[in-house]
Amino acid sequence: MIQNPIPWPNGAKVAVAITFDMDADSLIHIEKGKAGVNYLSSISMLRYGPEVAIPRILDGYRRHGLTQTFFIPAWCIEQHPKAVDAILKDGHEIGFHGYIHEAPNALLPEEERYWMQRSIDVIERFTGKRPRGNRSPLYNMSAQTPGLLAQEGFLYDSSLMGDDVPYILAPPEGDILELPVSWATDDWPPYVHSIDLDYMFQIMSPDRAMEIFMAEFNAMRAAGNGLWIGIWHPFVSGRLSRWQRVEKMIEEMMETGDAWFAPLEEIANHCLQMQAEGTVTLRRDSLPFYDGHSPIPNPMPSTMPGATGAK
Repeated sequence: MIQNPIPWPNGAKVAVAITFDMDADSLIHIEKGKAGVNYLSSISMLRYGPEVAIPRILDGYRRHGLTQTFFIPAWCIEQHPKAVDAILKDGHEIGFHGYIHEAPNALLPEEERYWMQRSIDVIERFTGKRPRGNRSPLYNMSAQTPGLLAQEGFLYDSSLMGDDVPYILAPPEGDILELPVSWATDDWPPYVHSIDLDYMFQIMSPDRAMEIFMAEFNAMRAAGNGLWIGIWHPFVSGRLSRWQRVEKMIEEMMETGDAWFAPLEEIANHCLQMQAEGTVTLRRDSLPFYDGHSPIPNPMPSTMPGATGAK
């Protein structure tokens, strides 16, 4: 059961967005700082994304008639303009994903605002429009991020995991639509293995990873009117064997007749239109959850479970 199902266009049972976070080699530079230039193997692995995988992904999208959403750190837009131009030429959406994949919840509020505004300027300069959507790097949204997004005129966020369907984030600064994600449809756990980035997972076969991704799709389809978002990365899911399996996944989803493929901005606009018409009432999360302060008592009682010395 889905508590607040969203009616999708043409009677579709699942809204599908295969989104890509094109982080390129920002990851090694944010992880290693100035020493990052000496990690050539990792740089080559990450640059595979914009240089090899993006043309492959765009070709697949063209053949299947899809337009989708790419979240790209502004630094990566500056470093890889050819990949960005190719994405834009095919009509895909580009969203905000930090400047150099920095974690918003590791920044001071004024620092987060600065890097957000700087990144918006880069995106606007390269694409001709302000970004409408946000995905916080590694989902690391801070308590102040929703308010900053509202102030900067964003339509939606896609970083949180609080529902099966879109819902409203309601900080004092204004409403933002949340298009929720899940680690179950993220390609990082089944595929990423990098000593330099300190992620050393067991690498799954494409078929095994797809079992997990499709289990989520099939559950949404069975319940009806759910949302399925792939949170993928070109250097990961754009590898040849994985992308071949992705194209089979797209065909499997299309063959059901129950999937509506759309970029996230289009999904967001549809949800807000349904609410404006009174067809649905989107659930609201009033923010911040804890007013920016920890709910844990200080000092923590020594008898509290999990406290030092507790039995």
